[in-house]
Amino acid sequence: MEQNIGNNFDHTATLRFFARWWKVLLWVFVVALVASTVAAFVIKPRYKSTAVIFPTNSNRLSKAIMDYHYSLDFMDYGIERDCEYAIQILSSASMERDVCECFNLTEHYGISPNDPHKLFKTNKIYRSNITVKRTEFLGVEVSVLDVDPQWAADIANYMAANYDTLCHRIHHDRAVNAADVMQKVCADMQARLDSTASLPTSQWKDRLIAAECDQLADLQTRASQTAIDKDEEVSYKYMVDQAVPADKKAYPKRLLIMALGSIGAVVMCIFGLLLFAKKEE
Repeated sequence: MEQNIGNNFDHTATLRFFARWWKVLLWVFVVALVASTVAAFVIKPRYKSTAVIFPTNSNRLSKAIMDYHYSLDFMDYGIERDCEYAIQILSSASMERDVCECFNLTEHYGISPNDPHKLFKTNKIYRSNITVKRTEFLGVEVSVLDVDPQWAADIANYMAANYDTLCHRIHHDRAVNAADVMQKVCADMQARLDSTASLPTSQWKDRLIAAECDQLADLQTRASQTAIDKDEEVSYKYMVDQAVPADKKAYPKRLLIMALGSIGAVVMCIFGLLLFAKKEE
């Protein structure tokens, strides 16, 4: 549409093109503007609520209480590793299942309970509405979008609270297995100590009993630590910001939809008219 003459451009073809098709382009713009405006106002607005937590250090509570030589403080803020653990748990299928069951999201999202693909559809909407990401200072941000601002806040706060539940569930299962092993090892060590005690008295026997008593005491201390880890429910996070209901929608951006829809339609129309004009030549 433009001719390069030396360092100057001849815009005659461009002006001729718009002079010929300006009515068509104007109609396309008006129709697209109306259509995008209707679409922008038909879309249900969604509200965003955000909760922010700091994961605690993943050090064991039992060691901090019972081991005087343990230098790490379980009350410290978590390091990058703990932050990544928190993101994984908050994004896990277990968290998703708990949230969907607690809030009956299948019904809330308007999915029929008889739909054979209800779980797939529920999970798809859930993952598009909920994001978990790390903040600049090793915190974790849980953001929830929903058509109901109160639901968005409630889901975000529930996820932050349920994080402790899932962490405790994981640690409890691990500690139960460790406690069973410790109990068996302590029983074996006690049986060995009783067997040694039945031997004839000798200096060698006294040293062996003393060594086995030290081992048994160490094992019993570890068993006590494991019992604490198994039964104690502690918080694995510091709550920084609780989610509150938003008073302004986060989506859709109506002006943006109207602008992109109308301008995009005009641009596509121009390309179509250029192809049509080229075929006429």
